[in-house]
Amino acid sequence: MLRLIYLAWWQLRALCGRRTPLQSVIFILDKCNLHCKHCSVYAIAAPRIKTLAQIRKELEYCYAQGSRFVDFEGGELYLWRDNTDPLRTYDINDVVDLAHEVGFWNVTITTNAQLPFSGTHADQVWVSMDGIGKWHDNIRGKGTFERLERNIALYAQSQPAAGRRKKAPVCVNMVINNENYGCIDATMEYVKANPDIDKISVNFHTPFPETEQLFLDPVTRNAIIDKLIIYKKRGYPIMNSRSGLLAMKMKDGKTLCTDRYCWTTNFIFSDGSRSPKCMGYTHGVCDRCGFSMGGEMSAVGKMKIDTLISGLKLRM
Repeated sequence: MLRLIYLAWWQLRALCGRRTPLQSVIFILDKCNLHCKHCSVYAIAAPRIKTLAQIRKELEYCYAQGSRFVDFEGGELYLWRDNTDPLRTYDINDVVDLAHEVGFWNVTITTNAQLPFSGTHADQVWVSMDGIGKWHDNIRGKGTFERLERNIALYAQSQPAAGRRKKAPVCVNMVINNENYGCIDATMEYVKANPDIDKISVNFHTPFPETEQLFLDPVTRNAIIDKLIIYKKRGYPIMNSRSGLLAMKMKDGKTLCTDRYCWTTNFIFSDGSRSPKCMGYTHGVCDRCGFSMGGEMSAVGKMKIDTLISGLKLRM
């Protein structure tokens, strides 16, 4: 009940012009074990890896700003280690525990699922899955889909982490680009039929520098969104709300979900820099944003009821 009161208070302040984040995204390292087509993290010669002490300060800052939900991202989170304490080595579960200690209500982690993640302390696990079989492998490397499937299945068979009443749900994130949009139907059927996957979040490729070739043309993108709305209406487990999907459409070459509402989430990047908006704003590609978060934040800012309900079900 206290959490619902806080959310109502936050929304009221937002309507009155008091803009404070409700969600935070913290990148804790830029080291990865894959060479994905859409990403340049693998090319960083000296990857940055934060210490637990640094992450604590960032969590406390975000919480003081008003945020109550936090998403940890990388790089690959299961490569994160902190060896600064001579008595022990910290891993990603220690980061999740720290976020709960600070007071965050819901903590998610994003992984490429190339390493086992059984025993996670997170409230939700988001697995990057850009299609099925060869479609995923074409983007992320040969054999990556097989390992992803295996580790999701192993997680489903594992016991909940100590002290947890149930395991965290596994959701998959798909980023649609002009190389994998042909497998959307097969991916939807796969996710619906897989008892080990709770939901799928659909994103579109955002054309960051040197990845413009993956950007999907607006006409095709809009047609895919119409198809996804039909799938959602039929009961397929699509995480995006209908209003959030509509906000991701493009008109006159620009996305309808402008950065006007992106203050709902704040970001802290792997170099420690802080921003009230995502890296798309930093790189000047907001007009072609493909992040599902952008669509959902836009719909929340416009008080779309279906998006508010979807968010509560996901996070609460």
